[in-house]
Amino acid sequence: MTEVGALALLVFCLATSAAAQERMARFAVTGDAIAQPLTAEPGDPLRGRKLVVERDAAGCVLCHAVPGEPLSGNIAPTLAGAGSRLSPAQLRLRVVDSTRLYPDTPMPAYYRVENLKQVAAAYRGKPVLSAQQVEDVVAFLATLKGTGP
Repeated sequence: MTEVGALALLVFCLATSAAAQERMARFAVTGDAIAQPLTAEPGDPLRGRKLVVERDAAGCVLCHAVPGEPLSGNIAPTLAGAGSRLSPAQLRLRVVDSTRLYPDTPMPAYYRVENLKQVAAAYRGKPVLSAQQVEDVVAFLATLKGTGP
């Protein structure tokens, strides 16, 4: 690739990344939470559950035990009781960007695109989950009130 071609590719990538960031919902972090939903439409717990348990979607089940899922992870805290332990606003921040609370966590930032390391090419410049998907996951997690598997 020529220097001009490389420069054009870089400009295209930066413009694409900037456009993706502009489309992202703005949010404010207060303490350990994001109080306001990212979308006007409420989250749907059924869509959220689907995202949590599908390995190709959010991939939560790879690390977290999920109630009702026999094949789920055990290297991260269980999601059982998440809705009892944390408010929807607290859950939202943990899904959006848990590194704000736990800088060394291996959990990905699902709704952040800047200052990331080791990002797969398919996700560079765009969030893993859309704002609506974040709200769907939060709605599902908020339903998890029990402590058992």
